[in-house]
Amino acid sequence: MPGNKMKTRRGAAKRFKRTKSGKIKFKRAGMRHILAGKKQKTKRQLRHASTMCDADAKLVSRLIPYK
Repeated sequence: MPGNKMKTRRGAAKRFKRTKSGKIKFKRAGMRHILAGKKQKTKRQLRHASTMCDADAKLVSRLIPYK
């Protein structure tokens, strides 16, 4: 009997993507509502995706094994 496949955590699969080099890409929080109280610079910086640090990426990569 071959080895069992791991199941992907669907919530994590919708939130994180893996880049070509293997880093984990994610979208920053804070752009959903109450945007009038935030500075324009903050909103501009939050638009772009960011890459995760190595310690957190190790945890997330176990949640999305085949992505």
